[in-house]
Amino acid sequence: MKKMFFALALVVSSFGIANAQVDGKTLGLRLGYPTELSFQTGLTKSTRLELGLGLRDYSYGTSFSLSGVHQWVWDLSSLADGFNWYAGVGGQLGVYSNNNKSYFPLALLGQIGIEYNFKIPLTLSLDYRPAFQLTGVYAGENAFVGDGICLGVRYRL
Repeated sequence: MKKMFFALALVVSSFGIANAQVDGKTLGLRLGYPTELSFQTGLTKSTRLELGLGLRDYSYGTSFSLSGVHQWVWDLSSLADGFNWYAGVGGQLGVYSNNNKSYFPLALLGQIGIEYNFKIPLTLSLDYRPAFQLTGVYAGENAFVGDGICLGVRYRL
């Protein structure tokens, strides 16, 4: 799994051409598993940081998480003006409570997605963010967690 994350980071960093222009900040929701309050801010012309505050409530427990992903963004205007795709790596720290027992999951994240920036200050995105859990509930038994595809709805500030 470490080799996969290293390979992803190498491939992502090698794409120096056709970078999209990362402007300003966005604030919104990343709807899926988990649902997150999402904030993005540009770091350079072609990279940004996405921070997430997630909450999951199960019938058997509750989970709260903080995540951060460094993303590289590339222009996809060949599809239509406003399209970008992005990939990134990061981490997640959480608290999971179940039957009066608490766990503190720590995970490495990968992320890949596509977004569309409307002419109004609205951005929609679809992304996939798999995780490799290092500590917590699943560490040691099923450390890979593929949380599915999420829909992002963000307002550009």
